[in-house]
Amino acid sequence: MRVEFVKLRFKATKSEDMGDSTTTDTCRVVDSTKVWTTLITNTAYLSGLLTLDFALKQHDSRYPLIALYTDSFPEEGHKALDIRNIPKKHVKYLVPSAQKDFSKDPRFYDCWSKLTPFSLTEYERVVQLDSDMLVLENMDELMDVHLDPPEMHGEGDRVFAACHACVCNPMGRPHYPSNWVPENCAYTIQHQTPDKAQVYGASSSTRLGIPNGGLQVVNPSKTVYDKIVAHLSSPSTMEYDFADQSLLSDLFKGRWVGLPYIYNALKTLRDVHRPIWREERVKNIHYILSPKPFDEEETDKAMPETHRWWWQVNSERLRKEKKVGINDGF
Repeated sequence: MRVEFVKLRFKATKSEDMGDSTTTDTCRVVDSTKVWTTLITNTAYLSGLLTLDFALKQHDSRYPLIALYTDSFPEEGHKALDIRNIPKKHVKYLVPSAQKDFSKDPRFYDCWSKLTPFSLTEYERVVQLDSDMLVLENMDELMDVHLDPPEMHGEGDRVFAACHACVCNPMGRPHYPSNWVPENCAYTIQHQTPDKAQVYGASSSTRLGIPNGGLQVVNPSKTVYDKIVAHLSSPSTMEYDFADQSLLSDLFKGRWVGLPYIYNALKTLRDVHRPIWREERVKNIHYILSPKPFDEEETDKAMPETHRWWWQVNSERLRKEKKVGINDGF
Protein backbone atom coordinates (compact mmCIF):
# COMPACT_ATOMS: atom_id res chain seq x y z
CA MET A 1 0.00 0.00 0.00
CA ARG A 2 1.29 3.43 -0.92
CA VAL A 3 -0.06 6.73 0.31
CA GLU A 4 0.53 9.73 -1.92
CA PHE A 5 1.72 12.16 0.70
CA VAL A 6 1.16 15.21 -1.45
CA LYS A 7 -2.47 14.95 -0.37
CA LEU A 8 -1.36 15.74 3.17
CA ARG A 9 1.03 18.57 2.35
CA PHE A 10 2.76 17.64 3.43
CA LYS A 11 9.46 5.09 34.20
CA ALA A 12 11.80 7.42 35.74
CA THR A 13 12.04 9.24 39.07
CA LYS A 14 10.41 12.61 39.45
CA SER A 15 13.42 13.91 41.37
CA GLU A 16 15.61 14.40 38.31
CA ASP A 17 16.21 18.05 37.57
CA MET A 18 14.54 19.66 34.56
CA GLY A 19 17.72 21.63 33.96
CA ASP A 20 18.06 24.39 31.38
CA SER A 21 16.41 24.58 27.97
CA THR A 22 19.10 22.60 26.14
CA THR A 23 19.96 18.95 25.99
CA THR A 24 23.41 17.69 26.98
CA ASP A 25 25.00 18.54 23.63
CA THR A 26 24.14 19.29 20.03
CA CYS A 27 26.36 16.71 18.39
CA ARG A 28 24.72 14.26 16.02
CA VAL A 29 25.05 10.63 17.08
CA VAL A 30 24.26 9.49 13.51
CA ASP A 31 25.14 10.93 10.11
CA SER A 32 21.55 11.33 8.96
CA THR A 33 19.93 14.75 9.41
CA LYS A 34 16.51 13.10 9.62
CA VAL A 35 15.85 10.59 12.41
CA TRP A 36 13.28 8.65 14.36
CA THR A 37 13.56 9.00 18.14
CA THR A 38 11.99 7.22 21.08
CA LEU A 39 12.22 7.97 24.80
CA ILE A 40 13.44 5.29 27.22
CA THR A 41 13.69 5.82 30.98
CA ASN A 42 13.78 2.22 32.25
CA THR A 43 13.74 -1.36 30.98
CA ALA A 44 9.95 -1.83 31.21
CA TYR A 45 9.55 -0.64 27.61
CA LEU A 46 12.90 -1.91 26.33
CA SER A 47 11.50 -4.92 24.48
CA GLY A 48 9.07 -2.53 22.81
CA LEU A 49 11.92 -0.26 21.75
CA LEU A 50 13.97 -3.13 20.35
CA THR A 51 11.02 -4.44 18.36
CA LEU A 52 10.22 -0.93 17.12
CA ASP A 53 13.79 -0.59 15.84
CA PHE A 54 13.61 -4.05 14.26
CA ALA A 55 10.32 -3.23 12.52
CA LEU A 56 11.63 0.06 11.11
CA LYS A 57 14.59 -1.79 9.61
CA GLN A 58 12.37 -4.67 8.48
CA HIS A 59 10.34 -2.19 6.43
CA ASP A 60 13.46 -0.63 4.93
CA SER A 61 13.35 2.80 6.55
CA ARG A 62 16.19 4.95 5.28
CA TYR A 63 16.45 6.68 8.63
CA PRO A 64 17.89 5.49 11.96
CA LEU A 65 16.10 5.26 15.30
CA ILE A 66 17.81 7.03 18.20
CA ALA A 67 17.04 6.02 21.78
CA LEU A 68 16.73 9.12 23.97
CA TYR A 69 17.66 7.96 27.45
CA THR A 70 17.51 9.69 30.82
CA ASP A 71 19.74 9.30 33.88
CA SER A 72 17.47 6.59 35.25
CA PHE A 73 18.09 4.21 32.34
CA PRO A 74 20.14 1.32 33.81
CA GLU A 75 23.38 -0.27 32.67
CA GLU A 76 21.72 -3.46 31.42
CA GLY A 77 19.58 -1.31 29.16
CA HIS A 78 22.64 0.41 27.73
CA LYS A 79 24.24 -2.95 27.04
CA ALA A 80 21.12 -4.12 25.22
CA LEU A 81 21.19 -1.05 22.96
CA ASP A 82 24.93 -1.22 22.36
CA ILE A 83 25.04 -4.90 21.41
CA ARG A 84 22.32 -4.21 18.81
CA ASN A 85 24.08 -1.08 17.52
CA ILE A 86 21.11 1.15 18.29
CA PRO A 87 22.35 4.75 18.58
CA LYS A 88 21.47 6.60 21.75
CA LYS A 89 21.57 10.08 23.22
CA HIS A 90 21.31 11.30 26.77
CA VAL A 91 18.53 13.81 27.43
CA LYS A 92 17.37 15.64 30.52
CA TYR A 93 14.28 14.44 32.34
CA LEU A 94 11.70 17.17 31.86
CA VAL A 95 9.22 18.04 34.56
CA PRO A 96 7.12 21.18 35.03
CA SER A 97 7.62 23.40 38.05
CA ALA A 98 4.21 22.21 39.25
CA GLN A 99 2.16 19.40 37.85
CA LYS A 100 -1.06 17.52 38.26
CA ASP A 101 -1.14 14.36 40.36
CA PHE A 102 -0.86 11.51 37.84
CA SER A 103 -1.07 8.70 40.37
CA LYS A 104 -4.03 7.24 38.44
CA ASP A 105 -1.99 7.35 35.22
CA PRO A 106 1.70 7.21 36.32
CA ARG A 107 2.90 6.94 32.72
CA PHE A 108 2.29 10.66 32.32
CA TYR A 109 5.15 11.53 34.70
CA ASP A 110 7.57 10.44 31.97
CA CYS A 111 5.65 12.00 29.10
CA TRP A 112 6.97 15.54 29.56
CA SER A 113 10.35 14.32 28.30
CA LYS A 114 8.73 13.41 24.97
CA LEU A 115 8.90 17.14 24.24
CA THR A 116 12.70 16.86 23.97
CA PRO A 117 12.78 16.33 20.15
CA PHE A 118 11.89 20.00 19.67
CA SER A 119 15.35 20.77 21.09
CA LEU A 120 17.41 18.47 18.85
CA THR A 121 18.54 21.23 16.51
CA GLU A 122 21.42 19.15 15.18
CA TYR A 123 18.77 17.39 13.08
CA GLU A 124 16.64 18.81 10.29
CA ARG A 125 13.66 16.55 11.03
CA VAL A 126 12.78 14.39 14.03
CA VAL A 127 9.86 11.99 14.19
CA GLN A 128 9.24 10.95 17.78
CA LEU A 129 7.68 7.52 18.30
CA ASP A 130 6.49 5.82 21.46
CA SER A 131 8.21 2.54 22.27
CA ASP A 132 4.84 0.77 22.51
CA MET A 133 4.32 1.13 18.77
CA LEU A 134 4.75 -1.40 15.97
CA VAL A 135 5.59 -0.22 12.47
CA LEU A 136 3.69 -2.30 9.89
CA GLU A 137 4.75 -0.48 6.72
CA ASN A 138 7.41 1.97 5.64
CA MET A 139 6.39 5.51 6.58
CA ASP A 140 9.51 7.46 5.60
CA GLU A 141 7.24 10.03 3.93
CA LEU A 142 6.77 11.56 7.39
CA MET A 143 10.29 12.93 7.02
CA ASP A 144 8.99 15.18 4.23
CA VAL A 145 5.73 16.51 5.66
CA HIS A 146 5.60 20.25 5.09
CA LEU A 147 6.09 22.09 8.41
CA ASP A 148 7.02 25.62 9.35
CA PRO A 149 10.81 26.19 9.20
CA PRO A 150 12.63 26.95 12.46
CA GLU A 151 13.01 30.55 11.32
CA MET A 152 9.28 31.05 11.95
CA HIS A 153 9.94 30.55 15.69
CA GLY A 154 6.73 28.64 16.29
CA GLU A 155 4.50 31.49 15.12
CA GLY A 156 3.11 29.76 12.03
CA ASP A 157 0.20 27.37 11.65
CA ARG A 158 2.23 24.22 10.94
CA VAL A 159 4.44 24.02 14.03
CA PHE A 160 4.44 20.21 14.18
CA ALA A 161 2.41 17.28 12.89
CA ALA A 162 0.61 14.57 14.82
CA CYS A 163 -2.49 12.40 14.81
CA HIS A 164 -5.46 13.37 16.94
CA ALA A 165 -6.01 11.87 20.35
CA CYS A 166 -9.16 9.78 20.56
CA VAL A 167 -11.29 11.48 23.20
CA CYS A 168 -14.07 8.88 23.34
CA ASN A 169 -12.87 7.45 26.68
CA PRO A 170 -13.99 3.92 25.70
CA MET A 171 -12.86 2.49 29.05
CA GLY A 172 -15.11 4.94 30.89
CA ARG A 173 -12.32 6.12 33.16
CA PRO A 174 -13.92 8.42 35.74
CA HIS A 175 -10.86 10.66 36.14
CA TYR A 176 -10.87 11.61 32.45
CA PRO A 177 -12.39 15.01 31.55
CA SER A 178 -16.17 15.09 31.21
CA ASN A 179 -15.90 16.45 27.65
CA TRP A 180 -13.99 13.35 26.50
CA VAL A 181 -16.98 11.85 24.71
CA PRO A 182 -17.46 10.47 21.16
CA GLU A 183 -19.25 13.56 19.84
CA ASN A 184 -16.14 15.63 20.64
CA CYS A 185 -13.73 13.24 18.91
CA ALA A 186 -12.06 14.28 15.65
CA TYR A 187 -12.25 10.70 14.39
CA THR A 188 -16.02 10.55 14.85
CA ILE A 189 -16.57 13.21 12.21
CA GLN A 190 -14.60 11.09 9.71
CA HIS A 191 -17.01 8.15 9.94
CA GLN A 192 -18.96 9.48 6.96
CA THR A 193 -15.83 9.73 4.78
CA PRO A 194 -13.78 6.60 5.58
CA ASP A 195 -11.83 6.66 2.30
CA LYS A 196 -10.62 10.18 2.99
CA ALA A 197 -9.71 9.20 6.57
CA GLN A 198 -6.95 6.98 5.18
CA VAL A 199 -5.11 9.92 3.59
CA TYR A 200 -6.39 13.07 5.30
CA GLY A 201 -6.17 13.98 8.94
CA ALA A 202 -8.85 16.15 10.50
CA SER A 203 -7.84 19.77 11.00
CA SER A 204 -6.05 20.46 14.27
CA SER A 205 -8.91 22.78 15.23
CA THR A 206 -11.46 19.97 14.95
CA ARG A 207 -13.51 19.31 18.10
CA LEU A 208 -11.17 19.35 21.14
CA GLY A 209 -8.08 19.62 18.94
CA ILE A 210 -5.76 17.50 21.07
CA PRO A 211 -2.81 15.67 19.47
CA ASN A 212 -1.78 12.23 20.65
CA GLY A 213 1.81 12.53 21.85
CA GLY A 214 2.80 9.05 20.66
CA LEU A 215 3.93 10.32 17.26
CA GLN A 216 5.21 13.84 16.72
CA VAL A 217 6.76 15.16 13.50
CA VAL A 218 9.04 18.05 14.34
CA ASN A 219 11.42 20.54 12.78
CA PRO A 220 13.60 21.15 15.86
CA SER A 221 13.86 24.79 16.89
CA LYS A 222 15.54 26.35 19.91
CA THR A 223 12.94 29.12 19.97
CA VAL A 224 10.04 26.68 19.96
CA TYR A 225 11.68 24.53 22.61
CA ASP A 226 12.35 27.58 24.77
CA LYS A 227 8.64 28.42 24.57
CA ILE A 228 7.81 24.88 25.68
CA VAL A 229 10.23 25.02 28.61
CA ALA A 230 8.88 28.44 29.63
CA HIS A 231 5.37 26.99 29.56
CA LEU A 232 6.54 24.19 31.86
CA SER A 233 7.00 26.88 34.49
CA SER A 234 3.42 28.09 34.14
CA PRO A 235 0.83 27.22 36.83
CA SER A 236 -1.43 26.07 33.98
CA THR A 237 0.43 22.74 33.89
CA MET A 238 -1.47 21.84 37.06
CA GLU A 239 -4.60 21.67 34.90
CA TYR A 240 -3.17 19.40 32.21
CA ASP A 241 -4.76 15.97 32.32
CA PHE A 242 -2.48 14.46 29.67
CA ALA A 243 0.93 16.04 30.23
CA ASP A 244 2.83 16.71 26.99
CA GLN A 245 -0.12 16.48 24.63
CA SER A 246 -2.18 18.82 26.80
CA LEU A 247 0.66 21.34 26.74
CA LEU A 248 1.07 21.13 22.97
CA SER A 249 -2.65 21.53 22.32
CA ASP A 250 -2.74 24.57 24.61
CA LEU A 251 0.46 26.30 23.50
CA PHE A 252 -0.07 25.68 19.77
CA LYS A 253 -3.85 25.47 19.64
CA GLY A 254 -5.04 24.94 16.07
CA ARG A 255 -1.51 25.48 14.74
CA TRP A 256 -0.38 21.92 14.12
CA VAL A 257 -0.93 19.54 11.22
CA GLY A 258 -3.44 16.71 11.66
CA LEU A 259 -2.19 13.43 10.16
CA PRO A 260 -4.41 10.50 9.19
CA TYR A 261 -4.86 7.85 11.87
CA ILE A 262 -2.81 5.28 9.92
CA TYR A 263 0.44 6.74 11.29
CA ASN A 264 -0.60 6.44 14.93
CA ALA A 265 -3.37 3.87 14.87
CA LEU A 266 -4.40 3.71 18.50
CA LYS A 267 -5.38 0.11 19.18
CA THR A 268 -8.73 1.25 20.61
CA LEU A 269 -9.71 2.81 17.27
CA ARG A 270 -10.20 -0.69 15.86
CA ASP A 271 -13.40 -0.98 17.89
CA VAL A 272 -14.35 2.58 18.75
CA HIS A 273 -13.91 3.94 15.22
CA ARG A 274 -14.50 0.82 13.17
CA PRO A 275 -16.06 2.80 10.25
CA ILE A 276 -12.63 4.27 9.40
CA TRP A 277 -10.34 1.45 10.57
CA ARG A 278 -8.84 -0.54 7.72
CA GLU A 279 -6.11 -2.90 8.78
CA GLU A 280 -4.56 -3.07 5.32
CA ARG A 281 -3.96 0.70 5.47
CA VAL A 282 -2.48 0.95 8.97
CA LYS A 283 1.22 1.79 8.89
CA ASN A 284 1.89 2.07 12.60
CA ILE A 285 -0.15 0.70 15.50
CA HIS A 286 0.06 2.22 18.97
CA TYR A 287 -0.58 -0.03 21.97
CA ILE A 288 -1.99 2.60 24.29
CA LEU A 289 -3.24 1.71 27.76
CA SER A 290 -2.43 -1.48 29.65
CA PRO A 291 -1.56 -4.21 29.23
CA LYS A 292 1.12 -3.80 26.57
CA PRO A 293 1.95 -6.79 24.36
CA PHE A 294 5.37 -7.07 26.02
CA ASP A 295 3.65 -7.33 29.43
CA GLU A 296 1.90 -10.51 28.30
CA GLU A 297 3.00 -14.03 27.51
CA GLU A 298 3.14 -15.05 23.87
CA THR A 299 1.08 -18.16 24.68
CA ASP A 300 -1.78 -16.20 26.27
CA LYS A 301 -4.88 -17.35 24.40
CA ALA A 302 -6.88 -14.34 25.62
CA MET A 303 -4.47 -11.90 24.00
CA PRO A 304 -6.11 -9.43 21.58
CA GLU A 305 -5.39 -10.07 17.91
CA THR A 306 -3.57 -6.77 17.54
CA HIS A 307 -1.18 -7.83 20.32
CA ARG A 308 -0.39 -10.98 18.37
CA TRP A 309 0.88 -8.80 15.55
CA TRP A 310 3.53 -7.45 17.92
CA TRP A 311 4.45 -10.91 19.17
CA GLN A 312 4.92 -12.19 15.62
CA VAL A 313 7.45 -9.45 14.88
CA ASN A 314 9.07 -9.71 18.29
CA SER A 315 9.50 -13.48 17.91
CA GLU A 316 11.14 -12.97 14.54
CA ARG A 317 13.49 -10.44 16.12
CA LEU A 318 14.42 -12.83 18.89
CA ARG A 319 15.08 -15.67 16.43
CA LYS A 320 17.39 -13.54 14.32
CA GLU A 321 19.20 -12.17 17.37
CA LYS A 322 19.76 -15.64 18.77
CA LYS A 323 21.43 -16.67 15.51
CA VAL A 324 24.08 -13.98 16.04
CA GLY A 325 24.55 -14.73 19.72
CA ILE A 326 22.28 -12.11 21.29
CA ASN A 327 20.17 -13.67 24.01
CA ASP A 328 19.97 -11.19 26.90
CA GLY A 329 16.32 -11.64 27.84
CA PHE A 330 15.09 -8.46 26.18
